[in-house]
Amino acid sequence: MHTRRFYLIVVLLFLAGCSGQVNQPELTEINLPMGYVANVQFSPFYMAQERKYFQKAGFDVSFDYRWETDGIQLVAAGEIPFAIASGDQVIQARSQGLPVVAVAAWYQRFPVAIIALEDTPLHSPEDLRGLSIGIPETFGASYIGLRALLKAGGLTESDIDLQAIGYTQLAALTAGTVEAVVVYANNEPVVLAQQDIPFNSLYVADYARIVSAVLVSNDTMVKEQPKVVRAFVDAFLKGLQDVLDDPDAALEISKKYIEGLEENAPAQRAVLETSIEYWRAPNLGRFDADGWQQAQTVMAEIGLIEQTMPVESLFTNAFVE
Repeated sequence: MHTRRFYLIVVLLFLAGCSGQVNQPELTEINLPMGYVANVQFSPFYMAQERKYFQKAGFDVSFDYRWETDGIQLVAAGEIPFAIASGDQVIQARSQGLPVVAVAAWYQRFPVAIIALEDTPLHSPEDLRGLSIGIPETFGASYIGLRALLKAGGLTESDIDLQAIGYTQLAALTAGTVEAVVVYANNEPVVLAQQDIPFNSLYVADYARIVSAVLVSNDTMVKEQPKVVRAFVDAFLKGLQDVLDDPDAALEISKKYIEGLEENAPAQRAVLETSIEYWRAPNLGRFDADGWQQAQTVMAEIGLIEQTMPVESLFTNAFVE
């Protein structure tokens, strides 16, 4: 009787194992705010999703492209554990007492530039003097990048004619509405190059080290659930490394997430290749304190924060060591 019962138990356990019901942990659902529309620049996250790095780390991730979603606020409130954000958002939030912290670097170089058509020379930041310059908005990464270039050239905002033009930079530039525009270095310059339109450029990263896009969590997650944070960071960094190793696969995978990419593949491949150069680093995910300090200095000078804070409160390298 005991022997028959033993065999029955063994059979039941075997059947349960075959059905996948044993040792199958429940995945943690995460709605990840992206801060932008679906784009090839998010290929590291698409790679991590398609190759199941997120799933193997215990996460069921969905990408949230809604413009109205304020990822920083949601992370600070503990409603979600992670978000993608720019370094300046982290600095501003922290200066307002919000318990957010950057847990992994994504962009290693600040991807903002100023471009002008070929008849307007841009050899150094000093050449910005007297120019009419279009900018999407007078806040955020574009504005911080502009102010960093002005500072590098010994200029102030009063030395230029700054015009807020929304996200119409290329149209304004080619129509002659302004003489130069502030753009993302891995976007508009690539478009002009694809169209064989000659242009001149100044790249912020050549003159200042400023922190850029990062993966953000909050103090509670960092202190109370470090294993969860490390698992998510590891999954992201695996996806990032795979993109660096195989851009062709990254582009192919991105087609599943980006409508119309197939029809615009050459231009999107160029955007991806340019972006990759802003992601490369000897130690992926690791922060440089100097970038945070320079960003704070610029932000304090233009009144976005009242004072700088200890950089160690803004980020941690604990999950990329």
